[in-house]
Amino acid sequence: MKPVRVRFAPSPTGPLHIGGLRTALFNYLFARKHRGTFILRIEDTDRLRYVDGAEKYIIDALNWCGLTPDEGIVQGGPFAPYRQSDRNEIYRGYAMQLVESGNAYFAFDKPEDLDTYRSDCEKQGKTFAYNALTRMGFCNSLSLTSEQYNAKIDSGEAFVIRFKTPESGSVKVNDIIRGEVEFPFKDLDDKVLFKSDGTPTYHLANIVDDYLMQISHVIRGEEWLPSLPLHVLLYAAFGWDAPQFAHLPLILKPSGKGKLSKRDGDQLGFPVFPLQWTAPDGEVYNGYREAGYFSEALNNILVLLGWNPGDEQEILSLNEMIEKFDLEKVGKSGSRFDPDKSKWFNHQYLIRKTDNEIATLFEPILKSHGIDANRQLVLRVCGMVKERLSFVHEMWDETAFFFMPPQSYDEAFVKKQWKPETATYLNDIIKLFGELQAFTATACENAVKLYIEQNEMGFGKIANPLRLALVGAGKGPHLFDIVEVLGRDETIRRIERAVEVLQ
Repeated sequence: MKPVRVRFAPSPTGPLHIGGLRTALFNYLFARKHRGTFILRIEDTDRLRYVDGAEKYIIDALNWCGLTPDEGIVQGGPFAPYRQSDRNEIYRGYAMQLVESGNAYFAFDKPEDLDTYRSDCEKQGKTFAYNALTRMGFCNSLSLTSEQYNAKIDSGEAFVIRFKTPESGSVKVNDIIRGEVEFPFKDLDDKVLFKSDGTPTYHLANIVDDYLMQISHVIRGEEWLPSLPLHVLLYAAFGWDAPQFAHLPLILKPSGKGKLSKRDGDQLGFPVFPLQWTAPDGEVYNGYREAGYFSEALNNILVLLGWNPGDEQEILSLNEMIEKFDLEKVGKSGSRFDPDKSKWFNHQYLIRKTDNEIATLFEPILKSHGIDANRQLVLRVCGMVKERLSFVHEMWDETAFFFMPPQSYDEAFVKKQWKPETATYLNDIIKLFGELQAFTATACENAVKLYIEQNEMGFGKIANPLRLALVGAGKGPHLFDIVEVLGRDETIRRIERAVEVLQ
């Protein structure tokens, strides 16, 4: 078996969609599983759609997710350059080779003539086609006499080079994921391989680069399946062995109907890009990183969209993904994206992080609120609340009361829990707390429970107003853990203030 070499080959026409990121992830996992090489190649042949900053965005997104290429425009490698616009001189020779072998031809059709023909087809309810059935009706080196053809070449008339699709038969390809797929030649167009401006189209550059870079497996999205027959025919025309192909299923909208798009994220309020992206028109699109997701969680979310490890395990480290990954376990059907399940994945990664890791992420948030807290306090608070959260940025709302006293009290909770006799009870608790020798969660809880028992009342009559006094609302971790963390003096101070304000 020849060495495994795979490539992720995005076009820098905008931000990297999570569908593209999943393609990169699957290529990376396949390469690592087979001790192969993962290559990043930038396919920027479509200069009209090129967007400044998109190339850097792609590189930054891969690095954030830990999918660092072995070869690429940053790393270099034995098949450099890895940006197609830097390889333009390579492609013309291969295009001419196809013409000389009879597998391609010059076409001199003017764009306006093609537009007229296309419009006429639409009026007649027909589909425009430039193929084996129609090409003799167009202006090309097949339909012209040798004198006409040579005159156009000698005069420098603009031309494109089109692939000459066989007139009859079909092409069969064995796709790793989809099995054998067949494409009748009558359904294929004579695609342009080389443009009049002297640059290749995607189809030619893609095949030539895959061959020259010794790509063993082409793992790409389902949307490229219609290009497969042309690519296989190009390999045959050059006399090259084709790589193995695997076309990944689509990532579907949360409804399950249709491909997940940028607009779905906008409408439903979740990111569809790994990193925040600012479009040329100034519009900003949210990213998973900026939304508070861990890159490990995003990898985990994406790997299970279309691939099944064959067991019940859902939380997988990158190394576990590599160990279990198998293209034959990738399904053919599209996978529905679930924004709520995505949050669940991030929660799982959050609770698996150490208190120290979370504290390091939380401290800048505290500083942004003007809080310079003791590290040990931050560590303890993180340990107390992380089970309740999906994102680190939620910690401020959930824990602000540990670092500053309540500035107000939840009106609905006050109305429900604060009664005329509440102040008397809390004044008793102040006295009780002041007399305790050991001010621990256990000691405080036992003392309050004894007080409740002796006064024959329900636990909520004390616990809920006490939580209101300390937190300002009916939320937070175990009440007496809060009491212990705040300490005797701060706890009493907050109860006294609540009694003063609310009574």
